[in-house]
Amino acid sequence: MLVVLRHAPHGSSWLREGLDVALVGAAFGQTVDLLFLGDGVQALVKGQQQGPLGQKGTHPTLDMLAMYDIDTLLVDAESLAQRGMTEADLQLPVTLVTASQLPHLFSRHASVFNF
Repeated sequence: MLVVLRHAPHGSSWLREGLDVALVGAAFGQTVDLLFLGDGVQALVKGQQQGPLGQKGTHPTLDMLAMYDIDTLLVDAESLAQRGMTEADLQLPVTLVTASQLPHLFSRHASVFNF
């Protein structure tokens, strides 16, 4: 199963809901890959704090991914570059993917969840 995370960590619940789907899928024995695309790459930034109005950061949930055997964290290289970021800015090890790799990535997963 592929969970695509396109939203920033603060401002909506989309990212948190996507991470919850990934954790539930993994808890039920699914192999889960996460793809951080667009503003979703901001979820991986080191040292995140609370957002406006005390919204919790996503780093505690990201820290739990390994416990659920969610090891494949994919990041769209273009999304990262557009935001002036590099892999060194991220709190977890990731695999960068290019725009040309995305169609193959989507096609090899039976289930794709988009958040």
